[in-house]
Amino acid sequence: MKKITNKSFNLKTMNYSTLKKTATLSFAALLTAGMVSAQDTTKTVTTTTMSTDTTMSSGTTTAKVFGGRGQYKTFSIGINGGLTSPFVAIGGVNDWEKAQLGIGYGISLRSQLAHSFGLQLDLHGGQVKGRNDDNGNPQQIGSRTAFATKFYSATLSGVVNVATIDFIRRKNSVNFFITGGAGLAFYKPSYAETVAQYNGGTDAFNFYLNDANGNPTTPGQPGSGTSKRTVKELIIPIGAGVKFKLTDAVALNLGYTMNFIDGYNFDGTATQRDTRDKFSYGYAGLEFTLGGKGKPNLDWVNPVAMMYDELYDAALRQEVEALKTRVTNVENAVTDLKKDSDGDGVADQFDKCPNTPAGSVVDGSGCVIVFPATAAMSDSSKTGTAYSNIQFEFDSSVLRTSSYPTLDATSADLRSSGATVQVNGYASSEGTAAHNMSLSRDRANSVKTYLVNSGVTASKVKVKAFGETNPIADNSTEEGRVLNRRVAFAKK
Repeated sequence: MKKITNKSFNLKTMNYSTLKKTATLSFAALLTAGMVSAQDTTKTVTTTTMSTDTTMSSGTTTAKVFGGRGQYKTFSIGINGGLTSPFVAIGGVNDWEKAQLGIGYGISLRSQLAHSFGLQLDLHGGQVKGRNDDNGNPQQIGSRTAFATKFYSATLSGVVNVATIDFIRRKNSVNFFITGGAGLAFYKPSYAETVAQYNGGTDAFNFYLNDANGNPTTPGQPGSGTSKRTVKELIIPIGAGVKFKLTDAVALNLGYTMNFIDGYNFDGTATQRDTRDKFSYGYAGLEFTLGGKGKPNLDWVNPVAMMYDELYDAALRQEVEALKTRVTNVENAVTDLKKDSDGDGVADQFDKCPNTPAGSVVDGSGCVIVFPATAAMSDSSKTGTAYSNIQFEFDSSVLRTSSYPTLDATSADLRSSGATVQVNGYASSEGTAAHNMSLSRDRANSVKTYLVNSGVTASKVKVKAFGETNPIADNSTEEGRVLNRRVAFAKK
């Protein structure tokens, strides 16, 4: 066999770099899935009974459906112990022919972020062993017979509950989970060269050594001025397991983890066929969830059952009925707002002239609009007398065609005399004073535009707005309001 410093790598063996990238991406996906699932709503759940022969969940809880982690117990501490092996379940190339079971142990600290996802810090230690074998007997191949590596590791993993069993009471009793993460491994590899050295026990194995200055030196037995070398490398744990609920605060965990080391020396040797090293850890352990007795354990919550129970919650039904009443009141109020008893298109609440005859033309207040007789209109609009008032429709600044003769006569006089004229805009009293002021200015500008387009010098036409002031007729009647919607001229 080659010396331990040989780092040759067979590209035909397992691509460890690809495995490491895949595991990293999977861990990121687990984190994202868990954070998304940790959303909040605010409904209170009280479990009830559907019928005399159908049992819902036992007891009553004040927990809210996805109401936040603060209402649950979410922090737990676990202890575990089990067996290690240099082989993993997915197979692959190994430098040793026979796995020897070692002892492993660990503690865990977990924060449950949601029912389906948590973050877990694991601290593990133990020993991994293996040997070359000839029909059940240790065998020396090259310069190696066996290895034994003591290790410690610290990893951070995502734990995803992928399935649950809740039995009759609809409270989760068994959780199936998968894990994935990354961390650091600290280990001291050793190896036996001969069968005799192997038979002498692991204390007789050769260790990788450091000299008195901490520099690597030739492997052998620790002695004066030398110490066992500790290697520090990246470790990626990927595993699965099942958790059994013993009580709301105590659970039994059974699991299996494959650990992939980002190095070649963990198993005490590096060969031409070597890939990065790996080992597995099968364990059993107890997990203790901390928190107040009045809080349920988030790990055992069944959110689907809680939402189902909510449909039968008496308090919630009362809330729904009260909401229906409020909605009915709002609908009735809207109906009242739309009520139009006289059918004039103006709701009763805004109709200042109720019971108008059918077919009447009304204004925005529901009052009948009385249009003046043609004779009441200024005759100047027909004869085309210069400087006569220009009338406008309600809330309009658009010139009537009947105003053109008067405007043409005014334009002709201004062009021939070179006089200056002030165009004064007015409005009737409907609407706000600010709106009427703007409307009167628009009417005056419409007249000025016509005059300028017909050849009058723009500087000879001045514009002034008066709004609803200076009426020439009574604004309380439609006849008067019609006359007040005007533009008047002041020749200078």
